[in-house]
Amino acid sequence: MKLGFGSDHAGYELKEILLKYLEEKGFECVDYGTHSLDRVDYPDYGKIVGEKVAAGEVDRGVLICGTGIGISLAANKVRGVRAAVCSEPYSARMTVRHNNANIIAMGSRVVGEDLAKMIVDTFLEEKFEGGRHGMRVDKISAIEEEYFK
Repeated sequence: MKLGFGSDHAGYELKEILLKYLEEKGFECVDYGTHSLDRVDYPDYGKIVGEKVAAGEVDRGVLICGTGIGISLAANKVRGVRAAVCSEPYSARMTVRHNNANIIAMGSRVVGEDLAKMIVDTFLEEKFEGGRHGMRVDKISAIEEEYFK
């Protein structure tokens, strides 16, 4: 599985930890930035990872900012992205199973290193259940199409 990563300055250190962790587990990881602690704007990184996921250049995305909220909002503006902020493994599990999320976002000021690893492991292990959940995801996609005309 090929993963795209993005963060702002607040999420930079946790992003670097997760990149190394997942590469050691055998995942192919692409780092779209930021590449330092210098202040940057999170929408830029949410957008690029969203674009790469939507285009199929990476299979899933991992985004990190201070709370995970802002960067996920930016990613969700890209057609085809379903980014969810998760602060514990249960939400990561359910957002894949029920929402077919293709990007997970976390807050470096909310979760620590070990919890972040558990969240991303859960996100990557889960599969979409389809069925009634598929119909609901289709409704979300229909709303998206309505506003992206």
